[in-house]
Amino acid sequence: MVLQAIRYTRGSLQILDQLQLPHKEVYQDIQTSEEAWRAIKEMRVRGAPAIAIVAALALAVEISSDEVYEGLSADETRSRIVDRLRYLVTSRPTAVNLGDAAKKLESVVDAATLRASKPLEVRTRYIEAAEQMLIDDVQDNEDIGQHGSEWILKLPGVGQSVSVLTHCNTGSLATAGYGTALGVIRSLHASGALRHAYYTETRPYNQGSRLTGYELVHDRIPATMITDSMAGALLRLKGDSENITAIVVGADRVAANGDTANKIGTYGLAVLARYHGVKFLVAAPRTTIDLRTSSGHDIVIEERQPREMLVMKGPRVRTSHGEGVDIDTESVVEVSIAANGTRAWNPAFDVTPAELIDAIITEVGVFEKEQGSFDLEKAFGRTRLTRAAP
Repeated sequence: MVLQAIRYTRGSLQILDQLQLPHKEVYQDIQTSEEAWRAIKEMRVRGAPAIAIVAALALAVEISSDEVYEGLSADETRSRIVDRLRYLVTSRPTAVNLGDAAKKLESVVDAATLRASKPLEVRTRYIEAAEQMLIDDVQDNEDIGQHGSEWILKLPGVGQSVSVLTHCNTGSLATAGYGTALGVIRSLHASGALRHAYYTETRPYNQGSRLTGYELVHDRIPATMITDSMAGALLRLKGDSENITAIVVGADRVAANGDTANKIGTYGLAVLARYHGVKFLVAAPRTTIDLRTSSGHDIVIEERQPREMLVMKGPRVRTSHGEGVDIDTESVVEVSIAANGTRAWNPAFDVTPAELIDAIITEVGVFEKEQGSFDLEKAFGRTRLTRAAP
């Protein structure tokens, strides 16, 4: 069964609350822009593509059910929709997909307003455009997975099976479905070319241990978790024996020169990859590429509350046995993991310079450096490549 983090039918949106994973699968109704804003800010939904889709669909649900829109003219409808979109963008400013989706949807309602004879036409056109974004995101992710896996397997001397390390969560829980970096792993596994997947726990929110682990177990993909600080040792001690060929990560924003903002810890992995001769790959749809941002120096890095580093929350453990535990999912406890008075710095992202990135995988193909630098404008002049038959 395909994992669904976003459930949508016209007039109804549910998200899988990622704060309760991996121990509970709880879907929550999102009916308004305010509810979507809080869900994004509180990280009940996260991942740049998923954030954009949830924001767009939440407003679609609001538009279809909110009586406030009933008495508005076409121009007033447009103004309200644009205001709501701009409000939603403030929930996660680093994630470029959200801003990109908002701008595209603003253009849709602008055009619809000029043509509309009735306000309902503006609302309907917005809803249709938001729904199409959901469909397109899944297709884009599947293409990213295929392009990335094919690129890796064409590397000289890699053999017929490879192992890959990934960071944070970039799968179905971070997108509309399938995933970006995790989509590459899924594609390798589907083709029988994946020996093993390694993933970091990804402190402080543990998106790796909670979410990536959840997806890999769900899909029965052979995988092993490591702590963030074990990556260097993994590459040194198991790189050759396990044929660890690449580190594949997602992105929250890719600047025009290829500098990439992603979950904190990504930069360190890129440094380790370069030292150990392992390819470092960024997997992201074109909506994550921001040509208006010239370099990583211009990317605003969100800093979150220090408290996230000082406490941990989870279900109470009844008993431990071997590699497993017996838990009480009805008894969730929060525990302190640092000395009282500890200060903590908690940037949500870091920026990996383009110099450390070997290739950027998109839905229209894989882009490598030309004469030492990326030319990502070409990504927007290229049409979707024809996919091989399954």
